[in-house]
Amino acid sequence: MKLHYLQHVAYETPACILDWIKQNGVECTSTKFFNKDELPNIDSLDFLLIMGGPMGVNDESLYPWLKEEKEFIKKCIENDKIVLGICLGAQLIANVLGEKVYKNKHKEIGWFPIKITQEAKDTNLLNSSPNELTVFHWHGDTFDIPKGAIHLAESEGCKNQAFVLNERIVCLQFHFEVTEDSLNEMVKFGKGELVKNVYIQNESQILDGKPYIEENNKIMYKLLNSLSTKL
Repeated sequence: MKLHYLQHVAYETPACILDWIKQNGVECTSTKFFNKDELPNIDSLDFLLIMGGPMGVNDESLYPWLKEEKEFIKKCIENDKIVLGICLGAQLIANVLGEKVYKNKHKEIGWFPIKITQEAKDTNLLNSSPNELTVFHWHGDTFDIPKGAIHLAESEGCKNQAFVLNERIVCLQFHFEVTEDSLNEMVKFGKGELVKNVYIQNESQILDGKPYIEENNKIMYKLLNSLSTKL
């Protein structure tokens, strides 16, 4: 299997997914837009992973590569690649699929619970997960669920947290992949957003959530294992 990931900023890495890649002998390449990397030929990959970032899907005037990235994602979907989007990555996929991406009523930053929907229990992605999980969030935007997709998870602060389409396209607003190192980096570079609000935790509360990381990573590994069987 050949996995390619798209990374928008240096501090939002694939984190524990890199461990899964190494453990499973997956061939891995990347496009790091902050390094002005080129996108590959889509024939060179089986699995596309799209990471998060502070920009929005419509910020093409600030980040001109967004237009090319969206075209690349669309081609990957049209060519039946496995596609997994996290946070901004999920929003980009929703946008490419023709759905609205817009400001959520609340920003969610920190460790907050999500509820796994009943529909998710009929899939092989999150069906073995507890009905409620505490996961790490860092987003202000949300998306509409595409027609034909299965709504996987919701939270008190954001209805549309995750979906799967055609068993091959998975979008997560939250960060199952976060590790202690990546959490520290996200807090370091995003401190300016940690303003007091109902769904925004302070730095101390976020860093105190590290005990949740192990369970989150295990669920991410299960999700990746499930997706890899679709190849």
